Amino acid sequence: MSLLTTSGLSKAFPGVQALQAIDFDLLLGEVHCLVGENGAGKSTLIKVLSGVLGPDEGTITLDGRPVRFASPFEALTSGIATIYQESNLVPELSVAENILLGREPLRRGLPLLDRSSMRERSIQALQQVGESIDPGLPTRELTPSQHQMVEIAKALSRDARIVILDEPTAALTDRETATLFDLIRRLSAQGIAFIYISHRLEEIAAIGSRITVLRDGRKIGTVPASTGRDALIRMMVGRELLPSSAPPPPCEAAPLLLVDHLSSLDIHDCSFVVRKGEVLGIAGLAGAGRTELARCLFGADARTEGAVTLDGEPFRPTSPAEAIDAGVAFLTEDRNRLGLFLQRPIRENITVTSLDQDRRNGLIDRRRESLRAKALADRFGTRYADLEFDVDTLSGGNRQKVLLARALARPPRLVIVDEPTAGIDVGAKQEIHDELRRLAASGIGVIVISSDLPELLSLCSRILVMRSRTIVASLDRSEATEERILDLCMHAALY
Repeated sequence: MSLLTTSGLSKAFPGVQALQAIDFDLLLGEVHCLVGENGAGKSTLIKVLSGVLGPDEGTITLDGRPVRFASPFEALTSGIATIYQESNLVPELSVAENILLGREPLRRGLPLLDRSSMRERSIQALQQVGESIDPGLPTRELTPSQHQMVEIAKALSRDARIVILDEPTAALTDRETATLFDLIRRLSAQGIAFIYISHRLEEIAAIGSRITVLRDGRKIGTVPASTGRDALIRMMVGRELLPSSAPPPPCEAAPLLLVDHLSSLDIHDCSFVVRKGEVLGIAGLAGAGRTELARCLFGADARTEGAVTLDGEPFRPTSPAEAIDAGVAFLTEDRNRLGLFLQRPIRENITVTSLDQDRRNGLIDRRRESLRAKALADRFGTRYADLEFDVDTLSGGNRQKVLLARALARPPRLVIVDEPTAGIDVGAKQEIHDELRRLAASGIGVIVISSDLPELLSLCSRILVMRSRTIVASLDRSEATEERILDLCMHAALY
C-alpha cells in the first residue's frame, strides 16, 4: 500500500531544471533508497516533500489525499520528518529541550517549563530508539551517532510515519552504522517508512528494499535494492566509469615536507616525510588526531613542540594565511561550516585567497576575477547556473570542487585534503581522485586523510596510521591492507 506518492513533480531555479516530472512512491514500512550524482535532484526532491520548497508542477499524495505543504512544520505535523546530514539540534540546549523544542510542557497555571515532565517524555522518546542518553546533557557533548538517535527520537515523539534520512552514516563508524540499521529495521517492521539517501552504494543492499535513481533532475528508474553496483552506477552517471588506475609505486623523489616530533595541544610526537609528487595517506579512527595534525600543519592550531621544513626551508605558520602564502592548501572535512562562505557567491568562494592576482591600480578587477573563477570552476567540471549565485545553491560534490578550485587558485606546493569525498557520488569521487593524481604527477605533495580505506589504498603510495593522537605506523602500499590498517588503528604498534 502506497503511503506517499508524487506525480509529475517539477521544480526549476534560474537556469536549472532541478526536478522534471518525478513520479515516486513510498510503501508502508518500506526503506526506499534515493541515489544519484550530486546535482541529480535528490536534495530538491526531499525539500519539496518536507515543505521547504513548493513544487512548480505536479502533485503529492499522502494516505490517498492530495497535500501541499507551505512549510516544514506543516509536513512535520502531517507525519513527515527530515533528518539532514548536518545536525539540526541546538548545541546549547539539552537533549530533552531539543526533543520537545516548540512544544515544551508548562507547569499547570504557570508560564514555567515543567522540567519533570520534559525529562519523562524525552526518556520515553529515547527508549523508542534504544538509547539511554541523559536528557539533561547538552547536545554539543553528543557523538555523531547520538545526534542521529536523538533526531530520530524527536521525529518519533511527533508521531512521524515517514522519516527522510539524508546521508545518515557520513560521520558514523561501522559499529554505529550497524546500530542505526538495526533501529531502521525495527521501526520499519512497525510500519514506519523511510526515504534513505546515501552515496555509499554498499549500504543500499544492506538496508533498502527498492532504489530510485535520479539523474539531471529526472527519474531514471526504480529497481530492487539487490541491483548490482555496476548497473546502479550506469543508471546514475549515464556512462561506464573507467576502473581506477593501479596504486602508485613507492615515491623516490626528494623530500618536500619534513615533520619532526610535531606536537600541539591535540597531537603529540608526530614525525613523517612527504616527498614531491607523492600522495601520502593518513588513516585512523574517529578521535585519532588526523584532523588535528592537519590543522597544526596548516597553522590553524599552534604547535607546542617539533620542527617542520617545507622544501628545505623552516615552516612555522602562525595562521592559515601564512600557510597559504607559503604554498600549502588545506581542504577541511567540514566544508560547510569551516570551508565555504555559504551565503556568498561561488566566484568569491573560489578567489577569496588569491585576490591579489586581480588587482589593478589598487582595486579589484571584477571582470578578470570572474574569468579566473570561471576557468578554475570549469577545470573541475563544476556544475553551476551562475557564478554569482550563492555557493549554498550547489550540491555537496560541487561545493567540494569549489574548494579544490580555491586551493589551486594560488599554485600550491602541498595540498592537504581531509575526507575529500565524504558525501560525494561515485562520479564526482572519481573526478576528485583523478585530480589528486594529476596534482601529484605535477610534483605537488598531497596528503589525504580519509576514513574510506579503499580510497587510501587506491590513491596512496604510503599510509600513516594514527591512534591516540600520534602516528603508530607507516605502511608502504605494498604491505597495506584494510585488515592490517584496521588492526593498527585499534591496537597501537609504534614503528
